[in-house]
Amino acid sequence: MLRTIGLMSGTSLDGVDAAWVETDGERIGRLGPSLTLPYDPRLRADLRQLLDVAAVTGEYDPFLLDCVARLTAVHVEAVQRLRDQVRRTLGEEVDLLGFHGQTILHQPLRPGMPLGNKSPRTWQVGDAALLARRTGLSVAYDFRSADVAAGGQGAPLVPVVHAALAAGLPKPLAVLNLGGVANVTYIGTDGSLLAFDTGPANGPLDDWARRRAGRDFDADGRLALAGQPDGAVLSRLMHHPYLALPPPKSLDRLDFDRALRDAGLAELSPEDGAATLVAFCAVCVAAGARHFPEPAGLWLVGGGGRRNPAVMKALSGALECPVRPVEVVGWHGDALEAQAFGVLAARVARRLPLTFPGTTGVAAPLTGGRLVGGLL
Repeated sequence: MLRTIGLMSGTSLDGVDAAWVETDGERIGRLGPSLTLPYDPRLRADLRQLLDVAAVTGEYDPFLLDCVARLTAVHVEAVQRLRDQVRRTLGEEVDLLGFHGQTILHQPLRPGMPLGNKSPRTWQVGDAALLARRTGLSVAYDFRSADVAAGGQGAPLVPVVHAALAAGLPKPLAVLNLGGVANVTYIGTDGSLLAFDTGPANGPLDDWARRRAGRDFDADGRLALAGQPDGAVLSRLMHHPYLALPPPKSLDRLDFDRALRDAGLAELSPEDGAATLVAFCAVCVAAGARHFPEPAGLWLVGGGGRRNPAVMKALSGALECPVRPVEVVGWHGDALEAQAFGVLAARVARRLPLTFPGTTGVAAPLTGGRLVGGLL
């Protein structure tokens, strides 16, 4: 068993989640302490700006390099804090880090959706070598590139971890992560996996709350719960070509930005716009569920969106089946993604597959990731 710390900075751009895991990449032993370090407002704003310019940004652009240095520094601090906590509470050490970095561009090959003149690409920024030097630990990173290069979607990556965690739970089961983008893992009665991004989630809602209400996010769903979804805007959004694609499929955080502008969202009040974005998230999830071989008996929801009562209410109505936060089965919703990258780091170290035909569309189970630091 390896003692790992998984690190995740998701599409919500709110901070770094870190979690300690004991695992061999297949079995999960102990799940230890976890923490979240929020980004300061300037770094969060700069990362959001980076998304807008990533398609034309060079790897040595000064703005990019400054963001990467500051992003990596927060990860170093997260590792140091959590490592100290693990030593105090468990008397344990850390063998390996799983460093996802920050996705700033995700353009896999998706038949039916244009790439323009670009080749398929996924780009996560963060300085893994610096993280290894500053912590003295080996670092597994670059989890997605090999899959995209092989024709896969490069996402979602965590279904194999969801399956390990859910080994004793009734099937079929759906595990939904509500970050900037929503993604689902479907685990069939035979253990088979199907996974894909369903559509936008917290990302557009956070952007809307910031622009129209001066808030970083819609805390407790207050904005959305005070409004009403606009049926005409919803109808126009549901014509987006991504929603017609069969899974596996994956999204960039900004893939729906133009559609949201063209659908007339900006003409709505802050409350109705938020309610419309929440409803859109829910109907996208419900549309995705039609691809399941048989209906899931339970939906477990992780990610920040599970804390939004408006989102959970909309999902319950759209799916017409039990929708519960992952805590009902003893999982830690705030640490789940970070824990997953601790497990995936062990899989990189052991050269176990990260992606599968049912999760990313790659032709056969595929290894991936890289190691820096030399310890392993």
